[in-house]
Amino acid sequence: LLESKNNELYQIKKLHFKDDGLNPTLSLKDRASVIACVKALENNNRTIACASTGNAASSLAGNAAKMGLKTVIFVPKRAPIGKLTQLLVFGANVIKVDGDYKKAFSLSKKAIEHFGWYNRNAAINPNLIEGKKTVALEIAEQLDFDVPDWVVVSVGDGCTIGGVYKGFYDLLQLNMIKKIPKILGVQALGCDPFYQAFINDKPLEETDEFTIADSIAVGIPRNPVKGLNAVKKSKGSYLVVSDEEIMKAMKLLAESEGIFAEPAASAAFAGFIKARSENLIKEEETVTVIITGNGLKDTKNALTILEEPVLLEDDLEELIRYFKKEKRG
Repeated sequence: LLESKNNELYQIKKLHFKDDGLNPTLSLKDRASVIACVKALENNNRTIACASTGNAASSLAGNAAKMGLKTVIFVPKRAPIGKLTQLLVFGANVIKVDGDYKKAFSLSKKAIEHFGWYNRNAAINPNLIEGKKTVALEIAEQLDFDVPDWVVVSVGDGCTIGGVYKGFYDLLQLNMIKKIPKILGVQALGCDPFYQAFINDKPLEETDEFTIADSIAVGIPRNPVKGLNAVKKSKGSYLVVSDEEIMKAMKLLAESEGIFAEPAASAAFAGFIKARSENLIKEEETVTVIITGNGLKDTKNALTILEEPVLLEDDLEELIRYFKKEKRG
């Protein structure tokens, strides 16, 4: 848990970042994948399968390799090369489906039923929320059980935000914390089924998947009830951010906090910034932003907002002229 030194910049009482991009395979999904592998071993099943936009897949492949299990992974055609590379190097049997996440999930469901593989799909497997909730347990423990007013997390399938709520709920039942933080769920403008359902107070409906934040580009969330209840029961809210806001937040997060987050994780930080600008989150409140995945997962998008480094000869005078020019500019 990292405490920001830039509270004045964000005009907030206290801000922490829970950086799960530092987990073994660089995402929060390790928390659920470990549980999946253990349960597969308990059931004497040597092959685990799932559909994923990338993080759950690479997490499963890495953890399964450590435990001597085989994996079959279904990913949509648009899965980032960084995540595909992880899958392949971990030895997963990767099936790239010609279509979006919905089609990848559909094929995984049929294949798992046919071949009898262990199902790691978090919205289907009820055990996995017990892994995901540990992020809330750690936030509470690392803050000496004085939990923040708000916890901010990006949302795709609804499984992670459901786990965040359950972790705090369990601690409250044990009288280890005095309140459940308000949970702010953040979606991308191009894929916002939870946001639409929340603000219109209606059942969740399918939306498009037009966003660079691939990890939360889920047009048909598989865990709609938990995803909505986490916000409603915590008296939190949902909001949306554009791809442009996400990329600006990625750059600011890296430059001001030293955290390199992938677009889906940066969406949570963009959501925090927007919530402050709209005064949804008040200046006198405390906040923890969950960073769900590392920026090395998707360097292609990160490079689109960065300048190419200058190429100079081994010439000090040329270097001096360069810095003078930059200063003038």
